[in-house]
Amino acid sequence: MGRPETPDTARPAGAAADGVAPHRPPDASPALPPARGTAQRHPHGARTVTVDSALGPLTAWRADADESAAVEGPPATAVLLPGYSGSKEDFAPLVDAIAAAGIGVLALDLPGQYESPGPDTEADYRPGALGPVVAGVVADEAAAGRRVLLLGHSFGGLVARAAVLAGAPVHGLTLMDSGPGELPMGGRRTQLDVLEPVLRRRGIDAVVALRDASGEWSSTDPEVVALLRERLRRSAVAGLLGMGDALRSEPDRTAELVAAVRARRVPCLIVCGIDDDAWPVSMQRTMADRLEAEFASIPHAAHAPNVENPTALLDVLVPTWRTWLRDDMLG
Repeated sequence: MGRPETPDTARPAGAAADGVAPHRPPDASPALPPARGTAQRHPHGARTVTVDSALGPLTAWRADADESAAVEGPPATAVLLPGYSGSKEDFAPLVDAIAAAGIGVLALDLPGQYESPGPDTEADYRPGALGPVVAGVVADEAAAGRRVLLLGHSFGGLVARAAVLAGAPVHGLTLMDSGPGELPMGGRRTQLDVLEPVLRRRGIDAVVALRDASGEWSSTDPEVVALLRERLRRSAVAGLLGMGDALRSEPDRTAELVAAVRARRVPCLIVCGIDDDAWPVSMQRTMADRLEAEFASIPHAAHAPNVENPTALLDVLVPTWRTWLRDDMLG
């Protein structure tokens, strides 16, 4: 369960810049999406909390649901897990719209990411190790009377899957731009191969310098660049190495997941950017077929629709999750 720490000074969930809540039906997404390249600094109404876990305290954002828009039944919370080298900030454009639709939000920094400390052993950052940690967080949410909708992005999707396999009591599972196993050969896997020896021999500052020199951040808002640089510097080196190794070696555990979600009747959604350059869209669609899950591709997005086209992503997530919650009440 979370303990409030530093209140966020952004506007309240669901409120417009002038403090007046916009008029829209609960299944609708925000009228004005964040400008491309500024998403991680998008204003939101979440507050910063600390969440207890088996690997120590995790820093997170929590946003309360608009109760007037909530689906009948116990309250619901979307637990959001970021990808490799990511953080809770990657979900900033989604927070207010999810809360306004009657679903609370708990966006985490995984152990070793940005503002969450983590262990010093690389093996502790594999999905099989992090899954039970997240399962414990989900169990605490459930013990507080909340129905949990678990979403994992990229590497976070592998962790979300492991959490469900570890028994996390979820009422829905969303895997976003995540695959059935290790990253296939391509640019993202090659980047991991190149950066690993640099990180081991020269440290995190050398990796930051390489990212700066590559021009990857050159067209992004300066405040976002500063955030990306800071969170990379603050990430645990063991975490980056352990997660990076897992992304190149994680087995296909889809068959295990199929058995788990069928036995517990957990609905699933596979969603990805239509131009995802990590796991091919066709591979993710096949995984959805194996899971008998819903599938959606997001236009004008690649590997991170949460920052590249959050409005279209919300148009998929919010109605799907609300349907799951209604169906849950019907049994």
